[in-house]
Amino acid sequence: MQKYLETFVQMISLRGLTDHTIRSYSTYIRAYLDYLETVLLKKPEDVSWQELRDFIIYIQNERSLSDRTINATISQLRFFTLYVLHQSWDPYQLPIRKFDVYLPFVPSKLEVVTFISSLKDLKQKAMVSLMYSAGLRIGEVCRLKCCDIDRQNMRIYISKCKNRSARFVNLSPKLLPLLEEYWRTCGKPKVYLFPKQRKSDVERPIDSFYLPRHIKAHEERLGWDRRLSCHSFRHAFGTHLYESGTDLLTIKTLLGHKSLLSTTIYIQLATTITSSVTSPLDSLEDLNHV
Repeated sequence: MQKYLETFVQMISLRGLTDHTIRSYSTYIRAYLDYLETVLLKKPEDVSWQELRDFIIYIQNERSLSDRTINATISQLRFFTLYVLHQSWDPYQLPIRKFDVYLPFVPSKLEVVTFISSLKDLKQKAMVSLMYSAGLRIGEVCRLKCCDIDRQNMRIYISKCKNRSARFVNLSPKLLPLLEEYWRTCGKPKVYLFPKQRKSDVERPIDSFYLPRHIKAHEERLGWDRRLSCHSFRHAFGTHLYESGTDLLTIKTLLGHKSLLSTTIYIQLATTITSSVTSPLDSLEDLNHV
């Protein structure tokens, strides 16, 4: 089965995906090939549609997968069938699932300032401040280079983002002194602003899993419920900008969204929308006299 997996990795690599995305896409194809080898005892090209459906049910029960993850697995199986097996794919045999959509948690301005100001570690404080002040993704923060900080024009260059288009974001005047203090205190990094912690790897960016565990640990120190993630601060950036009157097109540009539809979530998240609307019940006369 190894040759099938290698071919799959080669084909998705041709799409120019990042190493992280390739590993993610390969996860359930590897599980599928293991299933064929240990359970069905079949080659991939001999698998029936019913057996594909059985695998989806099996892996969902085995790993308690969400409907979103099941859809991602089906997408990977489709790619595998088309580009590795060179067989046709019938979407009516393995339909995509509907799933519930939840609004993400957005910390208030008070919660943001409390969280950031109480962080003792300079690196963690600088990384979280970057996500909130400029709306950066954790991957964008990790890949920032020292030369991307343009102090003369007070902006930050984002060379790689999710939709593969570079952009500039504002460099907050309050953030710059913190970044400079971090840079001086933490070894004066030369290439990446946040390099790996091992001295042998200082020319490589820090791992994206470094910060999430520290965010969770700091929530526990503050006695908060564990609701924050790295993306919470990016959502807070977009929401708080919208609440302060910034238009959606500007927010879309700053966040690097490919579609304006992605940006409209901040209409739902903004507290100013619900607080400024009067319920029709409140316009009625005293209900006790009805």
